[in-house]
Amino acid sequence: MEKLKGMPSKDGFHMPGEFEPHQGCIMIWPKRPGSWAYGAKEARKAFAAIAGAIGRSEKVYMLAEAEEAEEAAAVLPENVQVVVMGSDDAWARDTGSTFVLNDQGEVRGIDWQFNAWGGLEDGLYMDWRKDNLVASRFCETMGYPLYDAQDFVLEGGSIHSDGEGTILVTEACLLSKGRNPHMTKEEIEEKLKGYLGAEKVIWLKRGIYNDETNEHVDNICAFIRPGEVVLAWTDDEKDPQYPLSLSCLEILEQERDAKGRKIKVHKLPIPKIPVRVTEEDLKGLDFEPGEDEREPGERLAASYVNFYFSNDGIILPQFGDENDKEAVKVLSQLCPERTVYPIDARSVILGGGNIHCITQQIPAGRKGDRI
Repeated sequence: MEKLKGMPSKDGFHMPGEFEPHQGCIMIWPKRPGSWAYGAKEARKAFAAIAGAIGRSEKVYMLAEAEEAEEAAAVLPENVQVVVMGSDDAWARDTGSTFVLNDQGEVRGIDWQFNAWGGLEDGLYMDWRKDNLVASRFCETMGYPLYDAQDFVLEGGSIHSDGEGTILVTEACLLSKGRNPHMTKEEIEEKLKGYLGAEKVIWLKRGIYNDETNEHVDNICAFIRPGEVVLAWTDDEKDPQYPLSLSCLEILEQERDAKGRKIKVHKLPIPKIPVRVTEEDLKGLDFEPGEDEREPGERLAASYVNFYFSNDGIILPQFGDENDKEAVKVLSQLCPERTVYPIDARSVILGGGNIHCITQQIPAGRKGDRI
């Protein structure tokens, strides 16, 4: 497909908040043996449950390899549309297009360059060619015009929008050497403003401890509405997460958003007991040469902030931890207009991310004109 040149902001487009209405959601059927243990058996159950919960209020597009499509269709709810499309892994948030919207309700996509979270510097696998094509292939298949941003390395999990001109990011991720080392912080910020129609970028320093994406913002902090965020938190000062969350809190308390509002911060606890890789997990994983390998006892970047807003709900990861119920309670109180759908997601975090990482929303609206 012929991609659009120029900046979405100059064409009147911006990135809406995830809490705004969706047309649908993109997911990718898991298969990679180095991410999904034991033939992805448990992961596929989790993906199906997540797709089912999302599908209660919006369309779900499940991308699957040709040889996996029939099996996926057999176990997924009937209202999930299986789309035959190749990929290297299942992180739709990072490989799928980021969608932008204008005041006339037109929707277009952005095709960032994907390099497996760091390329040859500190990427997580060696061959990401199919992943880097997911955004363009999906938009071409579904008829969405697409902006060409292949000169800029970015993942959807590294940005959060309030829909009113404010973007959240982390320095740990966006300033990492494996992404855009030729660009300054100021140049990266201007690029974000141009592509996402933003006026203000809030730079948090760090994310979740041991997050192998170089600490994506979607695991530590998320807008629940304009002017309000949830922040992953622990009161345990001995936990390595404590100073990271504290630094975020201090920045957020000092910042104002693009509209001049002070930001209201709601603390969302992390699991009380860290989720770790077990020997049994490792027996079910098969790593390719050059792929980042798990180790027994490795702490995984489990966070309840990594949820997905569907049109009627919050699809919330659960880890078998005593804070599971507390996370449900906090988000139910903060968003009483939505139903919280708790999903057992330990098999997903073993892959390296969670529910937000495997989903990518498509804003409600009409497909923008191809120009």
